[in-house]
Amino acid sequence: MPQDNLIKLQCTICKHINYHSTRNKKKLKNKIELKKYCRWDKKHTLHKEVK
Repeated sequence: MPQDNLIKLQCTICKHINYHSTRNKKKLKNKIELKKYCRWDKKHTLHKEVK
């Protein structure tokens, strides 16, 4: 798995980096936003891609 396709997903509320994922940067130009479970807030929150 190439390292340049790895991304980190950060919770918008508590600012913890909870997930790591991959994306095709040639096809997806915008940053990813997903609703994922945050174990610090103990609920589903919006997670955004960070560097």
